[in-house]
Amino acid sequence: METTKDIISKIAEKNCKPTECMAALLPVRDALEILSGRWKLPILIALDESPKRFKEISKIIDGITDKMLSKELKDLEINKLVTRTVYDTFPPTVEYSRTEHSKSLKNVIIALKDWGTLHRKEIIGDR
Repeated sequence: METTKDIISKIAEKNCKPTECMAALLPVRDALEILSGRWKLPILIALDESPKRFKEISKIIDGITDKMLSKELKDLEINKLVTRTVYDTFPPTVEYSRTEHSKSLKNVIIALKDWGTLHRKEIIGDR
């Protein structure tokens, strides 16, 4: 039985059947869907060093609305990339932090940055 790695190699070499290629791309599509949008990666980066309260995140990420931040934090929580901790204080204190699972994205984020830099040079040159 072929592994996903074998199928991805075939995709790169264009030696796979369309159904095999599509099956191998499913995890890639999942990852792109989870990380898609303008705000998810900046939120994860904002939470990289320590847990933060909602307003702290909002101040760090220029241009994000409270409504969008709330939506994106919920999406990240559903996908187990962020945890929301409510402390029993008055008024209640809520902190957001990255999960261990989200820390596995480090190499992915670095690879995306590297490819994005290469792509920008290809498209707009060394301006």
